[in-house]
Amino acid sequence: MTPGEHAPDPREARSAAEFLACLQALKDWSGLTYRELSAHAEARGDVLPRSTVANMLSRPTLPREELLTAFVRACGVAPGELADWQTVRKELAVRGVYGPGPAETAGGGGAEDTFADRTEDPGADPGEGPGEGPGPAPVWPGAAEGPGGGAGPARPGPRSRIRRGLVAAVALAGLVLAGISVVAFLKDGHAGHPPRTPTAPAAGDVRIRVTGTEFCLGERRGARTGQIHQLPCAAEGVPRYSLAEVGGGRWRIVSDHPDFGPGCSGIPSGGRIPDAAYEDSECGDPTRVESFALEAYGTPVEGYRIVPVDSATPGSCVTVVGDRSAAWARLAQAPCAPDAAGQLFDFDRRD
Repeated sequence: MTPGEHAPDPREARSAAEFLACLQALKDWSGLTYRELSAHAEARGDVLPRSTVANMLSRPTLPREELLTAFVRACGVAPGELADWQTVRKELAVRGVYGPGPAETAGGGGAEDTFADRTEDPGADPGEGPGEGPGPAPVWPGAAEGPGGGAGPARPGPRSRIRRGLVAAVALAGLVLAGISVVAFLKDGHAGHPPRTPTAPAAGDVRIRVTGTEFCLGERRGARTGQIHQLPCAAEGVPRYSLAEVGGGRWRIVSDHPDFGPGCSGIPSGGRIPDAAYEDSECGDPTRVESFALEAYGTPVEGYRIVPVDSATPGSCVTVVGDRSAAWARLAQAPCAPDAAGQLFDFDRRD
């Protein structure tokens, strides 16, 4: 869990599906693997098998109260907040919905309106972050003012407009050429690294390298989440990876961790969460995506995409997210980009 970040609030759920989504968000907030959740529950005197947690999060029905209690406690929720989870679950089981009844919403907007008011800013565009909005409409030079606006400054003559148009065209062409040069440099030179010939996937021990960089995939030693990061290849080695063919052009990426033993790289919750973490955990969990297509990209081949097979979020690729130039940037499921930025990997053979 992130310091200072609050656990998900179950009272925001209005249906069984939203409640189950809150449970998945709670697991993600805890940062614990199924194995660690089971151990935490056992330390508290609860019984919480790993397979039971996985089945609970993948089913569309509400969990039993005793299972919910053990899971919420294992995730590290404060004792005073446990009652909220139990209350919401009980009301959903009885009424099918959670929220104020008809008498409480008379003359108001209803439970769904209340939820929307609390979670959304009516004046904000959800698809735009800071600095990403379209901005004010451009005002073109020489545009006539509206009625009542006055004559304004004298409009430039035809020759002046032509000269300015030529200057703008030349400047734009220079910027385009500069941009192409920078892209070519970053793509082929990679900020000082000589271009490498991509190594095709093959069964056996491999070092998974982010194409065109000196970063390789691995975990942070001592961490228990299984989150996979990019880190300098010189420091890579925890865990060691190998590729295993599973038929039909699919591969399993097998990990061997010095502390936790063998496992598999995968996407939790069947890939239902669009930006789900790419992580190592135990093999064979039915709720995880553990098989991948390793697809060549470009002609000639520039690298290989790691594509989750049968993910609930189709069109996804394993992606370096955040600052791709920095060590310890994490990997997650994200939409496959046309330029494959942060999504190409080499599979260097290990001796």
